[in-house]
Amino acid sequence: MADKHVVDILIERGFVQQDTGMDEIRAMLSEGPVTYYVGFDPTGDSLHVGHLVPIMAMGWLQRAGHKAIAVVGGGTARVGDPSGKSEMRQMLTTERIASNAAAMKSQLSQFLTFDDDAGRMVDNADWLCSLNYIDFLRDIGRHFSVNKMLTAESYRARLKTGLSFIEFNYQLLQAYDFLELHKRFGCTLQLGGDDQWGNILAGTDLIRRVAQGKAHSITQPLILTSAGKKMGKTAKGAVWLDSNKLSAFDYYQYWLNVDDGDVGRFLKLYTLMSMEDIAALEALEGADIRQAKAKLAWEATALVHGPDAANTAVQGAKAMVAGAASAELPVVAIDAAELAAGKRVVEIMVAAGFAKSNGAARRLIEQGGVKLDSDKVEDANAVLSQADVVLRVGKKRAARVVVG
Repeated sequence: MADKHVVDILIERGFVQQDTGMDEIRAMLSEGPVTYYVGFDPTGDSLHVGHLVPIMAMGWLQRAGHKAIAVVGGGTARVGDPSGKSEMRQMLTTERIASNAAAMKSQLSQFLTFDDDAGRMVDNADWLCSLNYIDFLRDIGRHFSVNKMLTAESYRARLKTGLSFIEFNYQLLQAYDFLELHKRFGCTLQLGGDDQWGNILAGTDLIRRVAQGKAHSITQPLILTSAGKKMGKTAKGAVWLDSNKLSAFDYYQYWLNVDDGDVGRFLKLYTLMSMEDIAALEALEGADIRQAKAKLAWEATALVHGPDAANTAVQGAKAMVAGAASAELPVVAIDAAELAAGKRVVEIMVAAGFAKSNGAARRLIEQGGVKLDSDKVEDANAVLSQADVVLRVGKKRAARVVVG
């Protein structure tokens, strides 16, 4: 780390998609501590693995001695970012935004140091919600060209399905965030997903126009799997970082079952392993690739949930493979009265997240892929009359059914 420039670390690990001039950014980061930021709108009550890409990039910069600002967008979340959305986001109440923001702040603290020296966390509601609209239009809005804004992919794509005026303001607000951070904290570098490129450039341009300052940006790629699918989606939905939304065991299983072609890339992005150790794992072939996947799964889970949870997930995975009804498996609790009446297996499969509907669960049973302990479920109308059994769907999904 000490012998390698942080720019080279970001590039070799895959954290750079676009930039405003890497030579200038390298020189800026070489001159002394640089203050940089990433924004996170609290539109949900948990971060997911998509958020982890810029968060990991922030971490590398902070460990190199630069100063992080995590902006929790309590203000911009009231407007809604149109980027990557085919329709307008659901408008959230201020109470819901505040609750989501609190959860997000807690999660961000797991990955970054916030001590007002190495880093700080701020809420853009502190300056956005007190803006005078007329003054904002006169002082900030006059620097924006509508024609140029409409060329941005986030706006251009939405013109076909409809773009609300409130969403059209989003770029101005995000650009204003960068200007405000520049004035308050000397922030000169913004990171973010590549879908934010237009918004980020608007911020660097606004700093130049209003504050006569110089600022730069680096975007991170939007991660797709080797199969071309959006990263972080499973049959159960997003791969959340909150264990109440996705257990540490399921989080571990997600990484354990990534495509072979993604292992090396994900080790670079989602772990703190050295490039030398990653190269050794990338060299594995055939069945040995499973060792690399296991290492990825443990490292990624330990980073988010802690080493103890990662170790417990490993034991649960071993128990699942061995066919044992282990307490380490995820649990599906059913009511005692329902069990006494005979709970249908298809309903338990849906409750466990192994099927989206009773019909889908029925088809899995008919295909012969469902077991209770070691016994194959032959009847799609089968009921469960006793608990403390392991429900298995295929070779990789299992849960312990208990009364609760």
